[in-house]
Amino acid sequence: MPVKMQLARIIISELTENQVIYLQEVDGQREFPILIGIFEATNIDRRVKEDYEPPRPLTHDLIVTIADSLGATIESVIISDLNKSTYFAKLVLRKQDGTSIEIDSRPSDAIAVAVTFSPPLPIYVSENVLDEATSTI
Repeated sequence: MPVKMQLARIIISELTENQVIYLQEVDGQREFPILIGIFEATNIDRRVKEDYEPPRPLTHDLIVTIADSLGATIESVIISDLNKSTYFAKLVLRKQDGTSIEIDSRPSDAIAVAVTFSPPLPIYVSENVLDEATSTI
């Protein structure tokens, strides 16, 4: 069963190529980092700060608008797999007919989509991914 997580920290450094976001268990103590690019880290960081309104829609805004235009609702994010130090995620959408679909995504993009909503969409991590991610820290 997936574990509900929350975005705990965003670390942006101009000295390295990879930036870091930390996800923390909502009802527990486990936490782990995910390395992401500077563009994604900056967008996530701006979105979690109050009153940020981009001058033009960003890619993550476009994803939300497309889903809405097609009559689908983005419900959550699932970090679903970890393979060779690479995380895999899915955006979970609900179509108008009630069926649920999962769209493959990079975790950074999925989390960026999640934080475009207020409040942010739920972020879940598969138990096996969480076990593996927290055992290597």
